[in-house]
Amino acid sequence: MRAAVITRPGQPASLADRDEPSPAPDEVVVDVTAAPITPLDLLCATGTSYFGVPATPYVPGVQGVGTVGGSAVWFPTTAGMGAGDGSMAARAAVRREDLVFLPDGADPVALAALGLSAVAAHRALTWRGELAPGETVIVLGCGAVGQAAIQLARLAGAGRVVAAARSAASRERARRAGADAVVGLDADFTEVAADADLLLDPLFGEPAAAAALALRPGGRWVNLGASAGEHCPITSSVLRSRSLRLSGYTNNELTRQQRADSIATIARHAVRGELVVDHETVPLADVTDAWTRQAGGTANGRIVLVP
Repeated sequence: MRAAVITRPGQPASLADRDEPSPAPDEVVVDVTAAPITPLDLLCATGTSYFGVPATPYVPGVQGVGTVGGSAVWFPTTAGMGAGDGSMAARAAVRREDLVFLPDGADPVALAALGLSAVAAHRALTWRGELAPGETVIVLGCGAVGQAAIQLARLAGAGRVVAAARSAASRERARRAGADAVVGLDADFTEVAADADLLLDPLFGEPAAAAALALRPGGRWVNLGASAGEHCPITSSVLRSRSLRLSGYTNNELTRQQRADSIATIARHAVRGELVVDHETVPLADVTDAWTRQAGGTANGRIVLVP
């Protein structure tokens, strides 16, 4: 079968012929219909993630959408994080208990683009961030996580959503996602989001430190990434004087049921047209170019590979 393959850490994926997957007793074979190229895929393939250097060659793809027995499913894999192949192939062997069956009418490409990015946004807002109706939320960045977070905050009843992003294109995505106010990362957040209740932060670094100054006393700050820097110039006095609650978030801490519940919620909203992130569809045969563009930041949103 055709598949994307990482032959050496640090190199882009390339198209290759692979043997059909041989499922273990607790696995099923999924016919893959859509597989996104995510930041986690790119990171694992470099060999520099905290998961270590992956054994090569392997098929990347930590998640995907496909069919089993004619039913549409979302599924995760451990590709790049552990042994085994992932979703960027015609078929994938997946643990039966990890399958999440999708509702009728679900667009496989749109669901694949949302996937774990939307799960992170959903859980960081509602579970870790404890978002309550009427509250003000600051969302930093407007990649897939940020776009999903803006829409999900709205759907959860947020009173006001303020988004901040570096580029003009990202700020336009935030407006289309429904943010009440959109600013650059160098904005004075105390003017546009004074006394905010919750900061959703995939960036860290200087933007997060600036945004945290706008949180009300007792405000919550949920960090789920460090694309703006591994160190954040926040002072102890700011944290203590405002009694801020700083929490870390990772999808890896979720139980299988929590993850499945979030995917089901995301799928329902997507089917209703209430949740979408920018994405482009690319044939699996063009994986090398797609991988390079996604890694270089020149793609039109999340790239989703299709057979």
